[in-house]
Amino acid sequence: MFHTTRWSLVQAAGGAQSSVAREAIGALSETYWYPLYAYARRQGCAAGDVEDRIQGFFAFVLEGDVLTAADPLRGRFRSFLLKSFQNFLRSEHRRETSLKRGGGRVVQSLDVARAEERYSLEPADVATPERLFERQWALTLLQATQDEVRAEYEAKGQGTLFAALEAHLRQDQSLVPYVELGQLLGLSEEAIKSAAHRLRKRYRELLRSAVADTLADAADVDDELRLLLQAVG
Repeated sequence: MFHTTRWSLVQAAGGAQSSVAREAIGALSETYWYPLYAYARRQGCAAGDVEDRIQGFFAFVLEGDVLTAADPLRGRFRSFLLKSFQNFLRSEHRRETSLKRGGGRVVQSLDVARAEERYSLEPADVATPERLFERQWALTLLQATQDEVRAEYEAKGQGTLFAALEAHLRQDQSLVPYVELGQLLGLSEEAIKSAAHRLRKRYRELLRSAVADTLADAADVDDELRLLLQAVG
């Protein structure tokens, strides 16, 4: 059965000329633009130039026919995105990017100041811009999934429970024992254990769904998860 993830919708709808495909690309790009930012900065692009480059690239993707190219890398959205961005950077100058392609129009809202602050904390020992891109792609996906779980719990009035169990979700070093969490929340140790189990289960479900959104074939989810976790490690 065809699994209609956002990236498979792009392909099935016939490229960016489809409103469905454009919406899917927009949603994916809004989430994953920072890995491109980190890649461009590690490549040596000045902080003041990166916003123009990324805005121009998104305009190029949404207005051009890049999505219809017969490229085997299209199976994974992250691979397509990085390859297309690399080609774009090689062929475009800053003035062409900001005036011709972007036309001065904002395609995505980019928090560049926050991105630059975040980039300043990137590890210097990541060997290549490509590896930094992969690492940030994985971290962005994990954080977006955690934020989605948090939003679900808060919508149910369980924000306090999520905050208490968040460290257990991340396997944080500063884990508070279940018995202590139970005392703080007025729950038994067993109730806390059950709540943590449900939280981890929901997180895994949403993580798999988020990964599937970036793949053409949902059968590749396990392999993609393994690669992304390796990138983080």
